Amino acid sequence: MDLPATMQAIAIAEPGGPEVLRLEQRPVPRAGPGQVLVEVAYAGVNRPDVLQRLGRYPPPPGASDIPGLEIAGTVVAPGGGAEVLLGQKVCALVTGGGYAEYCLAAADHCLPVPGSLPLTEAAALPETLFTVWHNVFDRGWAHEGETLLVHGGTSGIGTMAIKLGKLFGLTVIVTCGSDAKCEAARALGADHAINYRTEDFVERVKGVTAGKGAELCLDMVAGDYTQRNLDCLGEGGRLVTIAVLGGSRATINMAGLMIRRQTVTGSTLRGRSDSFKALLADEIARAVWPFVEAGQLRPALDRVFPFEQAAAAHQRMEAGEHVGKIVLAIRGEQG
Repeated sequence: MDLPATMQAIAIAEPGGPEVLRLEQRPVPRAGPGQVLVEVAYAGVNRPDVLQRLGRYPPPPGASDIPGLEIAGTVVAPGGGAEVLLGQKVCALVTGGGYAEYCLAAADHCLPVPGSLPLTEAAALPETLFTVWHNVFDRGWAHEGETLLVHGGTSGIGTMAIKLGKLFGLTVIVTCGSDAKCEAARALGADHAINYRTEDFVERVKGVTAGKGAELCLDMVAGDYTQRNLDCLGEGGRLVTIAVLGGSRATINMAGLMIRRQTVTGSTLRGRSDSFKALLADEIARAVWPFVEAGQLRPALDRVFPFEQAAAAHQRMEAGEHVGKIVLAIRGEQG
């Protein structure tokens, strides 16, 4: 097909609030070897997009300055070695550029969208699915029969952690900021939901595990939550941190960690190498994608905003009102 020379994209005019997101004309990128150009139908909105807008999370070298880390759409121009994907509907994890009519993706970071999966939902899968799978199952060594504690139970990450955890036989405990969100988390499959504003989550975790503690904690808060998370874990417990919303520094009781043989680890995904992400995509395609194809794994969708209302989408995310994923309709219909 003949591609236009320019496209519409949401750019960050300068670091600041949601109002700095501006609709601009940009050149349509060209796919290089091993890449595909995707005509974007929908793009997921994620916390790292907000941090990038604020100037706190710059794109890695070589990545687009346009925000957006996950997309769904149709491959319209494959680069060398990716011709087999031409015309296919895919969703993809990208390093940036998702808030645009066209976006480049590495061919081996794409997953095929089954006919039963709406593109709105496909766009809401890659970022949270890659993040949760890698940190809960690869870094956190979760296995059937264990208990997983997740903070932010109704966030995109939290809702995916609930769904994946239940698919793989985990007991899932989440924390949320209101009784209504606790109810929503339980409706999504969480075994226990704790309102952290009215309850001591450490004591509740000890109570629901009969004093044993959880085996694994997926944390997005850090700061003074770090020791409290370790207190929630039993012997051999693993703490995996993926964000530092509560601060990047923590003081912990190392003697307690040693006595209970606990592990503290963490990761970020955006800056990892293309080869690492390709291996992760392959692992997800084999271990998780059959559940997507069978209709057993779907993202929790909060709201779909029109492309030009990206600022409103960011406002909703920052207000913390959402339950599940927020999505931008780039060429698809608004939900």
